[in-house]
Amino acid sequence: MKRKENVRSQGPNVLIDADVLRQIRQHARSSTKTEVCGVLIGSENDKHVEVEACIAGLNAAQGGAHVTFTQDTWEHIYKIKDAEYPGHRIVGWYHSHPGFGVFLSDHDTFIHHNFFSSPLQVAWVYDPHSDEEGCFGWLGKRLERLSEIAITDRRGGEVAGESGKTEPAMFSVEGDEDPEPKLEISRKAVEPRPSWLRWTVTIVSYLSAAVLGFALSWFLFPQIVPIPYLLDSRTGQLVGHLDLRTGRLVMETEAIPNFEPGRLLPPAAGPGQAPAQATPAPGNENDKGKHGQQ
Repeated sequence: MKRKENVRSQGPNVLIDADVLRQIRQHARSSTKTEVCGVLIGSENDKHVEVEACIAGLNAAQGGAHVTFTQDTWEHIYKIKDAEYPGHRIVGWYHSHPGFGVFLSDHDTFIHHNFFSSPLQVAWVYDPHSDEEGCFGWLGKRLERLSEIAITDRRGGEVAGESGKTEPAMFSVEGDEDPEPKLEISRKAVEPRPSWLRWTVTIVSYLSAAVLGFALSWFLFPQIVPIPYLLDSRTGQLVGHLDLRTGRLVMETEAIPNFEPGRLLPPAAGPGQAPAQATPAPGNENDKGKHGQQ
């Protein structure tokens, strides 16, 4: 038991920046089917390893279950390190296991033995599917998953409320005005319309439909126009009718030649009967005498 505790005491103490973890996760989530890789930049002090930055391994040979640092990948890494982190060291590497879980495969162990063999260099593994992550380091001559990892936040020590940032507002507020009236206006905008307005809109819509239907029926269907006729109340014969073209009352006597206004129209002849002759209108005896003398 004492020997096992002595071996564990040789493991590195890893302190990683929270912003570095965010960059590793974003890089891994950019490729959810193939592995990605990169290196960890920081410093070493006795058994203490501090990870302060990371550099993505571009142009790496990617496979479904493995990734390999190529010559172009190392050239890109050292170019960025010399330009942006000249006073730091490569303290380890990271890679993703999309859907495989957190462990070091035989291929991963080979990479760590040959490129990151320093006692304090570590390997960070992240699975973007399960969001699981872990750190592996040298415990003597073996690579094991470290049980304790410290995460630091560069913004630590910032007093609450003094960051200068405010929560996003739904409504813009000008000056010192209270935003409550604007919220009240927004609530009024969604209130239902009054009942009288709803009834008015309904009635107008029905009337409009009725007028439209009447207009369509007037132009599409034949019209029945009544024509007034004048009949004799005693004989039942046609006396006259209204001419719709001229609007004038036309008497049937105008169509009968040599018709004397004092005569009545004969009744209509029945089937097989001779037409009746017009009879003189009734008058007084003096008129009859005068007609006889003539």
